[in-house]
Amino acid sequence: MNIVLNIVLLLAGFVALIKGADWFVDGSSALARTLKVPSVIIGLTIVALGTSAPELAVSTSAAIAGSNEIALSNVTGSNIFNLLMVLGVCAIIRPITIDKGILKRDFPLSIAVSLAVLIAVGMGFFTGAVSFDTPMLQNVGLLSRPFCIGLLVVFAAYVGFLIFTAMRNKTDETDEKPQPVWKSLLLIVVGIACIVLGGQLVVENAKSIAAAFGMSETLIGLTVVALGTSLPELVTSIVASRKGENGLAVGNVVGSNLFNILLILGVSGTINPIAVNFASVIDLGVLLVVSVVTMIFCITRHISRAEGAVMVLMYAATMAFAIIR
Repeated sequence: MNIVLNIVLLLAGFVALIKGADWFVDGSSALARTLKVPSVIIGLTIVALGTSAPELAVSTSAAIAGSNEIALSNVTGSNIFNLLMVLGVCAIIRPITIDKGILKRDFPLSIAVSLAVLIAVGMGFFTGAVSFDTPMLQNVGLLSRPFCIGLLVVFAAYVGFLIFTAMRNKTDETDEKPQPVWKSLLLIVVGIACIVLGGQLVVENAKSIAAAFGMSETLIGLTVVALGTSLPELVTSIVASRKGENGLAVGNVVGSNLFNILLILGVSGTINPIAVNFASVIDLGVLLVVSVVTMIFCITRHISRAEGAVMVLMYAATMAFAIIR
């Protein structure tokens, strides 16, 4: 009987995710038109922050409880999923055109901050204190409080620059009659509430169903939970892509990745320094490689369906590697 209830709640969660994403995208794109700013800027800010809410809540709660080792793996796994699965699936649905600003400004910044975090936690390799024979779960580094405060400073500067850019680049993207701001904001708030609630329902009930079929907690964490915390980005970007809002979809992915590293790691590590194990260092290396490969795909300012399929296959390969490891 319990498993039947889990299945019903799982389906209800997916409905809430899809409908919430629909409202969220409609409200966000309408707000972009009303404010006369490019939808990509809305994707990099409001949509990115909204879809990163589950990761922020999970990591902040863990940090307050003094067990924020999960914060780095949560961020790293989510960012890899966003780059390969979210962009890949969106490209398969509808080939993606990449905004020039994202290619020149946001993507390089995302790679730079990922590299900075990798260097910060990988110093043991340079000193010889860590080698590839080190046990996967052994702590090998620390994201210190000053470093994480620095991430928050970069985050504040980045958001400030985006707002400044939006104010300077007012645009008339459409001749449609503007929707009242209150209605756009209501759609955004209700939409993100449904997305967060739906994501929680999917994760919790999928975990229960998986456990009932004998899956280990580690495997559940690597699959079900990793997918569940990134469902808001996936569903929102797919809905945006289907509505022709490619700028919003790509902005959501790149913005979410930056928010995950700068805001979530920044907040978590400021509350409590983050201990880093060897497996997380390897995952950061994978994230850096994935980021560079994705940017190479984006250099032509176009991601084709074939490239999208390659990205999805790359994600399957990284998951297989993580499970075998």
